[in-house]
Amino acid sequence: MTFPHIKQNEDEFQLATYKKMPLAVERGLGSWVWTSDGEKYLDLYGGHAVCGTGHSHPHVVKAIKEQAERVLFYSNLVYSDIRGRAAEKLVSVAPAELIKAFFCNSGTEANENAMRMARMATGREKIVSFSGGFHGRTADSISATFLGKYRKIGEPNVPHHVEAEFGSIESIRAIIDSDTAGVIIEPIQSMAGMREASPEFFTELRAVCDKHGVVLIFDEVQTGVGRIGDWFFAGSEFANWVTPDIVTLAKSLGSGVPVGACLVNERVSSAIKENDLGTTFGGGMLAMAAVLATLEAIEADGMIANATAVEAHLRESLEGMQGVVALHGKGCLLGIEFDGPCTPIYSKLLEQKIITGTSSNPDVLRLLPPLCIAKTEIDWLLEVIREQ
Repeated sequence: MTFPHIKQNEDEFQLATYKKMPLAVERGLGSWVWTSDGEKYLDLYGGHAVCGTGHSHPHVVKAIKEQAERVLFYSNLVYSDIRGRAAEKLVSVAPAELIKAFFCNSGTEANENAMRMARMATGREKIVSFSGGFHGRTADSISATFLGKYRKIGEPNVPHHVEAEFGSIESIRAIIDSDTAGVIIEPIQSMAGMREASPEFFTELRAVCDKHGVVLIFDEVQTGVGRIGDWFFAGSEFANWVTPDIVTLAKSLGSGVPVGACLVNERVSSAIKENDLGTTFGGGMLAMAAVLATLEAIEADGMIANATAVEAHLRESLEGMQGVVALHGKGCLLGIEFDGPCTPIYSKLLEQKIITGTSSNPDVLRLLPPLCIAKTEIDWLLEVIREQ
């Protein structure tokens, strides 16, 4: 089917969501996708940071295919070997304090359950989140989002959500009190333009939460699963080795199969009883096969080290380049800040068959490529930017 027919079909029968690129993706491999018109694009956006292992990684495809031939799904009412193995593997690559996993279907669902667990563990109601943060579009998650128009879209918002200033420990100290259940933070604020806080901020944030008995949640829907050059922001040097009580995950966790997760410590897990949480599709066998294979592929192919190397290459190459102000973010979660709006550059890149993303900061171009991206592929991006 040609692109005009595909576009007409979607526009007629699908409710509007995002403003779409003028192309229809039919297949992908590694860092590349092919359209319905047979054109080849370099994908530096990864479908919203989802395709962490690259498009159709053979190990992940094989695992999904083999699982589909056995059983596609059964709920958490039964035990499952593949679910147990996926949970064991995920916990094994997490900081030692995070001892149990809860599987769900998306990042916003992971964040909803994380905030619910914080309230269960403390018996309190208030949730603190940060200016510029984005946590999803469901009720609690969008109420914890203080970025542009998004919180307003979710009105009427869930009560007991308050905003702190990102990176400001003084702001947190002024807000946290005896009614505060949890603090949720994106360690790197992707949609806000890859905003970062200092490592010392996370040390101080952990101390304030501990002082007041507050559950600390890292929303690692985008930073997690190897993307930043470590398995997680939690427990890494980027966080000054701080580990939160809960880490939420999704995006690249299943290499494109919808799946989310919460990783929790003993304090939180001991507060959760049977029937406190529930999900029909969370932990389904197909998703669990994808999770296990994704983690195995990242490990076997050295993708975490590659993400670090790619960042270093891009950072060095952009140094002193005309029009470039800074490179924000880490690993394969990056934002190039220009000295003016990046939309013309985004459009030129798409014209040259390179897919990137924008952000709420009009000057920041976002790069969320697969962790298998090669330096030579990044060089193509650099060549087009130099020509601007």
